[in-house]
Amino acid sequence: MKIGVITGASSGMGKEFVKIIMQDKTKGMDEIWVIARRRERLEMWPKLYRKQKFRIFPLDLSQKKDLEFLKKTVEEEKPQVELLIHCAGFGIMGKIDELSMEEQEEMVDVNCRSVTEVTSIFLPYMEEGGRMIYMASAAAFLPQPGFAVYAAGKAFVLSYVRALRAENRHRNLKITAVCPGAVKTEFFNRALEKRHLPAYKKLVMADPKRVVKKAWKDNLKNKELSVYGKAIQLTRLAAKILPHSVFLQFMGRK
Repeated sequence: MKIGVITGASSGMGKEFVKIIMQDKTKGMDEIWVIARRRERLEMWPKLYRKQKFRIFPLDLSQKKDLEFLKKTVEEEKPQVELLIHCAGFGIMGKIDELSMEEQEEMVDVNCRSVTEVTSIFLPYMEEGGRMIYMASAAAFLPQPGFAVYAAGKAFVLSYVRALRAENRHRNLKITAVCPGAVKTEFFNRALEKRHLPAYKKLVMADPKRVVKKAWKDNLKNKELSVYGKAIQLTRLAAKILPHSVFLQFMGRK
């Protein structure tokens, strides 16, 4: 059985990735496994696309028991995985001493631990030449005061993807980290519980459809990174050239 897997498939970038998969006439997958916490949102997919078979997994990837359930299912069914897209993740803006330990731990669990566990679950079943796409962020390029845990987590994702690519060259896997700036999704509904969105993020706010379309094309070309928008591409370049201390002099000030 050939499958595609999308985490965070109930909203935001995950939702857009499901749509672009359904537009790809070459997909040829027997099932699409959609994973997210909200069952009612996942149930919309088989209603919208009746010709495609979906399997719904209403799981919380911050919970060990849910990851164990996913692992057991995969080990029992031994699917041929052609596509893995990991979009599950969230962030909460606020200084470190403003956030509860529970909030910070949950960000680490979802943004870092779930990446390693979901990858470890599906990697042994990836088809040669298969595709893997991970939602990172432009926040991975440098530390962000007021968004410290989230930015550190996305730096982890970027580093992890680079190593994953190197380790799997012999399998011809196409593996891409997607690093957009701010994107117009529900992400900010939770992110902004404790502070306002910085003005510079509002200026580079991107359309999720365009970010996903570029990410899809970049992954087909086996690009390591997919960076949408000239402003974010310039930010990445500047973060590579200049010491991070230069940016930190100005970031996070009220």
